Amino acid sequence: MGVGQLLLVGVVLLLGLCGVLVPGVPGSWLVWAAVLWWALEDPQPTAWIVLVGATVTLFLSQVVRWTLPPRRLRESGATPRMAAYAGIGAFLGFFLLPVIGAIPGFMGGIYLSERLRLGRHGEARAALRTAMRSGGSSVLTELFTCLLIMGAWLGTVLWG
Repeated sequence: MGVGQLLLVGVVLLLGLCGVLVPGVPGSWLVWAAVLWWALEDPQPTAWIVLVGATVTLFLSQVVRWTLPPRRLRESGATPRMAAYAGIGAFLGFFLLPVIGAIPGFMGGIYLSERLRLGRHGEARAALRTAMRSGGSSVLTELFTCLLIMGAWLGTVLWG
């Protein structure tokens, strides 16, 4: 697989990550489709292992999300700006504190967004709690899963 195609797969992966944060966009399916495309174009054992791992991980993520409360973020006052802050925080956290940093990064992004909007620590903390209870945990689960898959793909491409 050439560099151009690898870059396109990376772009589709990033679009999938952004799609997780946008209601109605099948972000996790885009991430899986990008890994499928890569595995079909570069049929090596490691590519197939990453694809199988991505499939199993996405399936388990869906099972976990079914047990969580449904997404009602709009009703809780969530804004697109909050989603952007949460996504950027999770992305940065994932790479700054490898893998587990996505969780505090996601929550830190929501807190920062609400702190800038509301201005007070207590109100921002309450807004973070409300957002996580009304569907933020579901979004975090899906985003974390997609970040894991992207990390596995990136690690395989760079060092595999």
